[in-house]
Amino acid sequence: MKRLRHLTALFAALAGLLLGSGVPAQAFAQAAFPLSANGSRGTDVVALQHLLVAHGRPVATDGVFGSGTHSAVVAFQQSEGLGADGIVGPATWGALVPTVREGDGGPAVKALQSQLNAKRGAGLTVDGDFGPATTSAVRAFQSHAGIGVDGVAGPATWKNLLWHYERIDFGPGTMCAQSPDGNADAHWATAGAVGQLEAAAAAFATTGNGRLPVGDAGFEHGGDIPGHASHEVGVDIDVWPIRTDSAQCTAGRITWQSSAYDRAATRRLVQEIRAKAPGRVELVFFNDPQLIAEGLTTSYPNHDNHLHIRYR
Repeated sequence: MKRLRHLTALFAALAGLLLGSGVPAQAFAQAAFPLSANGSRGTDVVALQHLLVAHGRPVATDGVFGSGTHSAVVAFQQSEGLGADGIVGPATWGALVPTVREGDGGPAVKALQSQLNAKRGAGLTVDGDFGPATTSAVRAFQSHAGIGVDGVAGPATWKNLLWHYERIDFGPGTMCAQSPDGNADAHWATAGAVGQLEAAAAAFATTGNGRLPVGDAGFEHGGDIPGHASHEVGVDIDVWPIRTDSAQCTAGRITWQSSAYDRAATRRLVQEIRAKAPGRVELVFFNDPQLIAEGLTTSYPNHDNHLHIRYR
């Protein structure tokens, strides 16, 4: 019934647009500026850092929210008369994002280009030059998001773009994609969750224990995902335990009870997940009693053969 009401509302909005109501449908009614703070990683942090540079607060644009970014955020908040807590929420984002259009240039345009590349695969050169290619990418995103299509990146475009989920990058040597429940392309999550997982996978890859198999995360815009009631808001990602033969990406999924289960390597994986997201991991469900006793994971039914990570 709930889904029927949602579809009815969506069709009504689309009909209004087609009939020339002048009010475009809002495809992402849940869109909101993300929260970023110490320990955050990923492309939203890259955009934040570019925007801080645009406001005269030079920081490294490395995608890691560390002490330098925290200090720059606090200084910016103080200059804007905002609560200077170092946490980047709606008010701080609202003060940071400018309206930019074709012909503009600089770090703010780099922030925009990096977001369009990460969230929609725009393939732009991040050069700070708002030219025709960037205009085209902005218009394509605005159409995708159901907001006014004018090629100008204003507050609504920034909010929808920063909110939009990001697809996990299954680059060679670090991770592999798995879809055990038949949810095709369910490998999207918030930029923060993706950035933290990718950093953990890259660190784990240096151990020589093979790649990290990543199961279901969520769909591009969240929402219902079969078999995963909690994977709806972009912060939950499943990964698989590590095998003694390091063939977890090719030889199939195992449980912690299996003779092929590598507890030491799986322990190292969880440690990297937590280390690359300090204070940003809410829980890791996995039923290995030894890892539970060590405080690394938490028991939960049906989590013998995969680890469920929830980021804050």
